[in-house]
Amino acid sequence: MEMASSPRTVEEIFKDYGSRRAAVVRALTYDVDEFYGLCDPDKENLCLYGHPNDIWEVTLPAEEVPPELPEPALGINFARDGMNRKDWLSLVAVHSDSWLLSVAFYLGARLNRNERKRLFSLINDLPTVFEVVTERKPLKDKPSVDSGNKSRGSTKRSSDGQVKSNTKHAEESYEDDEDEHSETLCGSCGGNYSADEFWIGCDICERWFHGKCVKITPAKAESIKQYKCPSCSMKRGRQ
Repeated sequence: MEMASSPRTVEEIFKDYGSRRAAVVRALTYDVDEFYGLCDPDKENLCLYGHPNDIWEVTLPAEEVPPELPEPALGINFARDGMNRKDWLSLVAVHSDSWLLSVAFYLGARLNRNERKRLFSLINDLPTVFEVVTERKPLKDKPSVDSGNKSRGSTKRSSDGQVKSNTKHAEESYEDDEDEHSETLCGSCGGNYSADEFWIGCDICERWFHGKCVKITPAKAESIKQYKCPSCSMKRGRQ
């Protein structure tokens, strides 16, 4: 059973939450067409699962009663064709947020008061799935993050977190760069900026992404003159 090896510490539970969340976000954004197609209203009650290995799945609910873990919203496919697509995805996102929280605190049932508070604080620092799907900015975001020193067409983050640019500000200190982008969120998974990870900026929408989320390596980025994120690439392709 999954409970036998389930995470127990705050850090382990948060890691589990982050992986499940990233999977759900991917289903509702970059894999949205595939997800939409799988949610056929003619099929039985379907659920959207995010797994700890970063994989999402649309499938029938668990047969065990009671289940090993809290179950996500049942029958998300039934409302698909009766709602506006964006509204339906937003509804699934809200239910997914509730499910992710319920799983996290189910796994944290044995945490003490301070540990539960710390777990919620870690979770609350990430934008909700709903905020990512609807592209709503968390209130703590500052406009300067998006309109700051991001040079379109020539600015990319290397694996050490520094900015490569052809502007005269390219050699600004590591500390200044960290402060400037401390609240930058990945346009794919919604995770916070970390200086020890490779990031790349879209030259069309000017959003930033983990390299791993958009499958771009530092070496590949060096050969890209103008980077377009998956979302912008799809928009351009439809025009």
